[in-house]
Amino acid sequence: MRPPLAAACGLWLAAAAAAAAAPPPPVVDLHCHAAGIGAGGSGCFVSAALRRNWRFPVFLRAFGVTEGDLRREGDALLIRRLSERLAAARLVDAAVVLALDGVVGPDGALDRERTEIYVPNAFVARETTRFPNLLFGASINPYRADALERLDRAARQGAVLVKWLPDVQLIDPADPRLVPFYRRLRELGLPLLVHTGLERSFTRSRDDLGDPARLELPLREGVTVIAAHAAANGARGGRPYQETLFVLLARYPNLYADVSSLTQVNKRAGLFRLLRRPELFPRLVYGTDMPLIATPLVSPLFFAFRVGWRDLWAVLREPNPWDRDVRLKRALGFPGAVFTRSAEVLGLVRGADGRIEKKGRGEAPR
Repeated sequence: MRPPLAAACGLWLAAAAAAAAAPPPPVVDLHCHAAGIGAGGSGCFVSAALRRNWRFPVFLRAFGVTEGDLRREGDALLIRRLSERLAAARLVDAAVVLALDGVVGPDGALDRERTEIYVPNAFVARETTRFPNLLFGASINPYRADALERLDRAARQGAVLVKWLPDVQLIDPADPRLVPFYRRLRELGLPLLVHTGLERSFTRSRDDLGDPARLELPLREGVTVIAAHAAANGARGGRPYQETLFVLLARYPNLYADVSSLTQVNKRAGLFRLLRRPELFPRLVYGTDMPLIATPLVSPLFFAFRVGWRDLWAVLREPNPWDRDVRLKRALGFPGAVFTRSAEVLGLVRGADGRIEKKGRGEAPR
């Protein structure tokens, strides 16, 4: 029989060896957008009003494509470019590419006239499977007549979350009619990523639907909810939405907030407010809001007096948008655990082939 000390040392050495052999936790951007004009049979569309707006060419330029490129090669080019640029990053392993459902009318069908951008689940599910560093983020307007069937289908297609943009999709998260949808989300184990705060990337928006107070219903139903952008802007009755979010974070352990787009010039107040609350850092997850991090809305120069000159120079010299985003957010004070927590919350691991995948992939949804 081995002496107790020798046995303990053996166990410690075995544990240390296992830890050394284990791959590092992946860094996953859980908030990356796609778009398209319908080229190549994608099913995507952009409204005429938005295509005439100054925002549209800025978004395309940030993706690294032109409208002519999409017409020639199809909308799948945009997702390929995302994968290529992400593959060149050293600090981020994978990204969740988000579909975007549209506005739904009283008949439970898509209302094209009131929808500004539509990116179907089928397109994103199909294209992301072609690239080892991309994951499928579904979007289902819960007012669709077949919303539950669409949700089950998205789970079978490998969705790792469901994304809502209530301000633009005209979804009220506090609507009690959505309880069956929430319960199915919980059964499937799919987190709900919900835009919070004001929305200024589209030509019209219902800002009251971005109030995080409306998230209490899904939280009470046990859904894992991720408040996109940490409600960095907007207010109700003079009280910042973000203060409401902070109260909810203390109340609900199934609520998280992502740090996407917080370095945009119009969200600095919310960013600094969040950085003053380090007790909330364990509830933060990593996201970028790509392609917005590759637009003039984001520059490390906006924070020249908040980070050291050495860090500022390193960020300025970084050519890759994902690595630049990570370096800037680290320099501003977000700890390393924020960047690996997305994978933890989404239940993602490194597969045997190095690909980031859902735990238990291939099992039937519960």
